[in-house]
Amino acid sequence: MTNLEILKSTYEGAVEEKVLNLQKHLDKNVTWKEAEGFPYSGTYIGFDEVVKLFIHLGNDWIDYKIDVEDFVVDGDKIVAYGTYSGINKKTNKSFEARVAHLFKFKNAKIISYEQFVDSQKVIQAMQ
Repeated sequence: MTNLEILKSTYEGAVEEKVLNLQKHLDKNVTWKEAEGFPYSGTYIGFDEVVKLFIHLGNDWIDYKIDVEDFVVDGDKIVAYGTYSGINKKTNKSFEARVAHLFKFKNAKIISYEQFVDSQKVIQAMQ
């Protein structure tokens, strides 16, 4: 599989399939960075920490998702960009926010991820 095919497999399909593909293709020491100002900001190391992040998202949101518009490939770097959306479970407010994800690969494994997002729209939906 190409790096692009690997990455697409983590965005497409049922949630369980995406998580299995992510687990399969993440480096054991992956660095996963959520944007400053984002409610879940911080750096997560390894698949187990990344899963904890996804559990928080699942606990706080209904239908939290990204609609990927396109991918930009530059060697071992890929940017996925599109729009996040979801409904906050506590406030019942929905949001849409532009987002980009930067992935770096080594030996067909994702070694790092960095999120760039309009965090204010997410925070507003939580208040």
